[in-house]
Amino acid sequence: MTDPALLSAAELSGLYASGRLSPVEATQASLGRIERLDARVNAICGIYPEEALASARQSEARWREGRPLSPIDGVPTTVKDLLLTRGWPTLRGSKTIDPAGPWDQDAPAVARLREAGAVLVGRTTTPEFGWKGVTDSALTGITRNPWDLTKTPGGSSGGAAVAAATGMAALNIGTDGGGSIRIPAGFTGIFGHKPSFGRVPAFPLSPFGTVSHLGPMTRTVRDAALMLSVLAQPDPRDWTALPFPPTDFTQGLEDGVRGLRVAYAPTLDGAPVDPEIAASVAKAAEIFARLGARVETVTLDLPDTGPVFRTHWFVGAATLFTGISEEKQALIDPGLRRAAAEGAAIPLLDYTRAVMARGRMGVRMNHFHQDWDLLLMPTLPIPAFAAGQDLPLAPDGSYWADWTPFTYPFNLTQQPAASVPCGLTSAGLPIGLQIIGPMFQDGLVLRAARAFEAAQPWALPPLATA
Repeated sequence: MTDPALLSAAELSGLYASGRLSPVEATQASLGRIERLDARVNAICGIYPEEALASARQSEARWREGRPLSPIDGVPTTVKDLLLTRGWPTLRGSKTIDPAGPWDQDAPAVARLREAGAVLVGRTTTPEFGWKGVTDSALTGITRNPWDLTKTPGGSSGGAAVAAATGMAALNIGTDGGGSIRIPAGFTGIFGHKPSFGRVPAFPLSPFGTVSHLGPMTRTVRDAALMLSVLAQPDPRDWTALPFPPTDFTQGLEDGVRGLRVAYAPTLDGAPVDPEIAASVAKAAEIFARLGARVETVTLDLPDTGPVFRTHWFVGAATLFTGISEEKQALIDPGLRRAAAEGAAIPLLDYTRAVMARGRMGVRMNHFHQDWDLLLMPTLPIPAFAAGQDLPLAPDGSYWADWTPFTYPFNLTQQPAASVPCGLTSAGLPIGLQIIGPMFQDGLVLRAARAFEAAQPWALPPLATA
């Protein structure tokens, strides 16, 4: 049998049902992976083996009696260290948080996973308050890419991405306020899905506001669909959440893309793209055409997305700082302090103008999807760069969003968007294809991603299989 740590959630539940594998064995394999590999990649900032094994034993009993709580009952799962988890200190990658707590409640996503019987094994690393597109902090150190330990896995859900890629857990919760699921998915060769805004309830709401989403990070598309079916269930603590008629996101997953109208944009607003990435994404678009989609190359412009996003994000950073004492603010990442200072200086009218401009972008994309079912484009214009750096080049006053121009626009428009692996560079680093759908059409994005996965399966990093 394949190492249980490398099995998908769907495979695990099938083996649990047949009695050929138990949740305890799967959890032991997951914990063993963390113990063996995490010193090299730093994906986990809190591990709870006794609690995980106790949960796994309870799941084992349910499967033995034929009454599992859900298809993910007993599946090893991680939680990003931004989401409240009962009994675990949620430190948000920051020295400003008191580990003493109290830690007496679960965030909605964590509560739903726990109710579904998922085995929570640990917390994954994040930059401080999830503020940037790489994963390092003064509290937890530098997280590294399993394809090349000298490179970043991206961020801010870098720990979750690395946990998925290396088999530490089949299911991993990420957050995405500007690309924080899709950036690390693209850099580490896993699947990451940013659902439509409000699809996954949140509490407390992010200080970064309505650009912030939660979603699954997994090794397979089906696992993400299974996970989203759980995460999307309602919670009264989030008044921005979408209505939830019971939805199984695995339904229709194998329906393919034949007949779909697919726009392929090699870039956005003329941003330069690494030639190897451009070639790999173009080949991915050709695969969609071979699968029966009607693919056409388009020029896509969304003017001023950079300044509009920067305004939203920096005001969010300033809002975050209002809840932190001046004494503790001195402990915070200097880059985040600069962003908060800039946000505090933004006039109210400039912010409301940015809100209005954002609305126009959303309308622009609504009209775009009157003609196109899906949009394909690169997840990122560059491959992973050196770990421990915020930017791919020497610091020059740039901002992390300057090297991620293809992800944050779809936080502004709130559309569902996913990153799927579509190849490797000549240096052996993953390349991501971004699949964007109309608002609320998460099932369509998952279906397209599954069609591509079936046509071009992706590999795990050598570290995972060594």
